Amino acid sequence: MARKFFVGGNWKCNGAAEEVKKIVNTLNEAQVPSQDVVEVVVSPPYVFLPMVKSILRPDFYVAAQNCWVKKGGAFTGEVSAEMLVNLDIPWVILGHSERRALLNETNEFVGDKVAYALAQGLKVIACVGETLEQRESGSTMDVVAAQTKAIADRVSNWSDVVIAYEPVWAIGTGKVASPAQAQEVHDELRKWLAKNVSADVAATTRIIYGGSVNGGNCKELGGQADVDGFLVGGASLKPEFIDIIKAAEVKKSA
Repeated sequence: MARKFFVGGNWKCNGAAEEVKKIVNTLNEAQVPSQDVVEVVVSPPYVFLPMVKSILRPDFYVAAQNCWVKKGGAFTGEVSAEMLVNLDIPWVILGHSERRALLNETNEFVGDKVAYALAQGLKVIACVGETLEQRESGSTMDVVAAQTKAIADRVSNWSDVVIAYEPVWAIGTGKVASPAQAQEVHDELRKWLAKNVSADVAATTRIIYGGSVNGGNCKELGGQADVDGFLVGGASLKPEFIDIIKAAEVKKSA
């Protein structure tokens, strides 16, 4: 079964109401490949989720950028998976490297979040990736495997999981993993899934790349055999996000 190309736009902590409306209008007017070719998800900050959901074209979906690790309650400032479900938000990004680094989210905490979100019926974009020091010391796969294992240990149904490989040294730095570097890690991740989860999960789970993806490099990256799409940061706020969505055509013609 061919894996459907997946393009996510992570808006991070950016935007004001008028800007958000402009971004959504640009997306709504865009000519992009059909839903059977590409799945598109955009992830605005929490406060804009209902607005974006209400005005976004019906063939694109919205994602939250995070959610709490368990049921709601006395957790000031947190948003629970149940609340997202209540608002019909279908997706959530979990384990982004910025949260791992800035908020000290551990592999185990991220694994617990993924399991809880899935149990509530959300679909999850689960992020993994190594720092520059880890890459230079040759421990990329050890790091990424440990991050993935913490998720795999807690997840039984992989049909609602997309793995986002985001080398931390490439996020927002302008440094991009070369297509060969990205393919190498995606291939190793798929082999890890085959060995530690199942051949079926390895074959069907989408592994997308994130880290300074833009209109200029998306086709070559997307053409790699094990790169099933992108999680886009800064470029998702710009019109070039549409070019990145169109990169899904490289798979159709392959």
